[in-house]
This record gives sequence, structure tokens and C-alpha cells, in this order.
Amino acid sequence: MVTSHPGTNVSVIDLFDRSSSLQPLWKQVEGFKEAIYPIMQNAEDGVHFICYSQGGLICRGILATLPDHNVHTFISLSSPQAGQYGDTDYLKYLFPQFMKSNLFHLERENPNSTEWKSNFLKIKKLVLVGGPDDGVITPWQSSQFGFYDNNETVVEIQHQEHIRWHSNLTVFHSCIEKWLQ
Repeated sequence: MVTSHPGTNVSVIDLFDRSSSLQPLWKQVEGFKEAIYPIMQNAEDGVHFICYSQGGLICRGILATLPDHNVHTFISLSSPQAGQYGDTDYLKYLFPQFMKSNLFHLERENPNSTEWKSNFLKIKKLVLVGGPDDGVITPWQSSQFGFYDNNETVVEIQHQEHIRWHSNLTVFHSCIEKWLQ
């Protein structure tokens, strides 16, 4: 980032590490919102969010619940934006009691849905990075707001193919950098 965008202020918010990441997501959203809001207020030209995994859900929660945010670009890297289904090998290790019948899906009826959508749509650019080699998100299309229907058939938001991993410098240059202009 320093090389690609010299002079850009980069803030890394370090909250809810390790087992604290298991706290309720809404608590995490509020904690990050409290830390990020002063940064936003001091950024006249707006900010970019680059959020990975669970951080993408937290950033989405901030965007939805903060009516006066100034986020220009939201880049979501391997985040289960449409939810997580079942027990991948990784999740089985952490939560052995979970089974396919346990569904974590973000889209629920909520009286604030209209306001949250309006707030979220204030962003200028949305970049969703994820692909079949993810190994954790099920279905992987959830990273691009795709999810299963009642027959366990993936319903994709659009047909895209991303097969590179989130921490690869090539991914930064080919999928992220151009959106930060």
C-alpha cells in the first residue's frame, strides 16, 4: 500500500483478536465503529475499507449502521457476505458440534433493513474477492453474495471466477489496487 499509494494514511484497527473474535458480531461492529469513526471524520476525501474474512462482515455492519459514513470503496476479501452454511473442515475443528443443519445466514427480516441498505449503498465501489479455493466459506460464492437455495443449489449474484488467495501480492495489484484510485 505504501508503495502503490505514497502518502496515503493507512490505519489498521486491531480489536477482537483470537478468542475475542467469537464475541457477538454486533458487539464487534460497535467496537470497530467506535475506533473507525474518528478516522472517517478526519478524512475529508473519504476512506477505503479493505476487510478480510470476518472483518468483511464487521465492515459491512459498519457501513449498514453508520448513516454518515464516507467510505468510498469497500473491498471484501474472502468474507461470507451471504452467510456460512455447514461445517467446513476448518469450522469442524473450532466447533465440532456444528452440522450442516446449522445455518448462519445474514439476510434476516429486520425492521432496519431499508435504512441499512440505504446506508450501505452510499459506497462508490464494491469489490468482492473470493473463489473456489477458499476452503472455509461454504458456499464460496457467499463471498460474492451468492448462497444456496432450498435445494442446496448455489444462486450466484453474478458469474465470476476468482481463484487467487487473499494475501498474494498479485491479487493486490490485479484485484484491489485499481479500485483505490
